[in-house]
Amino acid sequence: MSLYIPEGIPPVIPNAMARIERRLPYPGEVLVRQGSRVEPEDIVAQTLKPEPPQIINVARSLGIPPSQVYRAMSREVHNKVEAGQVLARTAGIFGRSCLAPVTCMIADIDNETGYVTIAPDPTEYALQATVRGIVMEVIPYEGVIIEAPSAQVYGAFGIGEDRSGVLRLLATDPGDIVRPEQIDARSAYAILICGAGISAAALRRAVQEQVRGIIVGGVDESELRDFLGWANVAGWQTGRHSWQWPDLTATATPDPKLTILVTEGFGTRPMNAAMFDLLSSQDRQEALIEGATRLRRPLRRPRVVIPLTRNSSVQVEPPHPALRPGASVRLLDYAHLGKIAQVRSVPSAPRRVASRVSLAAVEVVDADGVAFWLPRTCVEVLS
Repeated sequence: MSLYIPEGIPPVIPNAMARIERRLPYPGEVLVRQGSRVEPEDIVAQTLKPEPPQIINVARSLGIPPSQVYRAMSREVHNKVEAGQVLARTAGIFGRSCLAPVTCMIADIDNETGYVTIAPDPTEYALQATVRGIVMEVIPYEGVIIEAPSAQVYGAFGIGEDRSGVLRLLATDPGDIVRPEQIDARSAYAILICGAGISAAALRRAVQEQVRGIIVGGVDESELRDFLGWANVAGWQTGRHSWQWPDLTATATPDPKLTILVTEGFGTRPMNAAMFDLLSSQDRQEALIEGATRLRRPLRRPRVVIPLTRNSSVQVEPPHPALRPGASVRLLDYAHLGKIAQVRSVPSAPRRVASRVSLAAVEVVDADGVAFWLPRTCVEVLS
């Protein structure tokens, strides 16, 4: 079991039953029953999503003192106003008007400041299944859990909402760098399989071409900051308890309309061969990409779920391969990140590694036949 993968699930699962949890952001109505078969575009639940209140400076709009705002109002507190209707108006033939920007309810009128607070009507929110499968559990007023026999790939970290699309292979080799000109109209509504890296320009081009998701081995932090508009935001936070995104309290970052899954980490990192081979074999198949990353309980890793058409030998539970001699492992240390090796020995006694620290270690052999020792926390069992 790796320190980075405390649940012991391997990053590449060729064939197992996937459980996909779909939850509403607010309590609402579930539209499907247990046992229902759903498609990616099917609506499984719906709710009303409240909008944040808006504050309007009515006194400045009308050019009157704040104390006169209450008399100028055409509606009282708790009254509803349609978008474009007169919210307040000054007297006279040439009186000035203040119109409601949205359909709303008047929440408060402040005679001391001249501000009027309005509460916009909630918007309808529809929750899609995003994957083809069967509803195995209904969570009342919240959502559903869908199961589907699938191939699955887990990443290191991700960004963005859950989105579905068709896999499209852009890289011919795990070490390829995707260029903006490679992303064209044929990539619309697709989840692109990339190689070792991608630039901010290519990510912006992907949004322009309505790409649903990006699967890539690595991405430079500067390129990711550029794409997300985080140039002036505090850096990434690491610590003993968890890892966090930059502090976004001072910057309102809109949804980038693109889900990014990074399989290896920051920098130019070739995607490991096992992941690339599995994804390549599923080219032009429907898939679900989940970008949420949570390192605190309950843990959640970003993943790609690819429903399989043939499920005769599907495993009910994901495999939990043991760390043993002969096992295929993925290396997680800085010098060998993403490489595949084979375990030669797993001694029970502590062993001194390259850093000259004695700890629980494992001896591995890489593709070139070179043997070396690594901490057990630096390997991830594939099979």
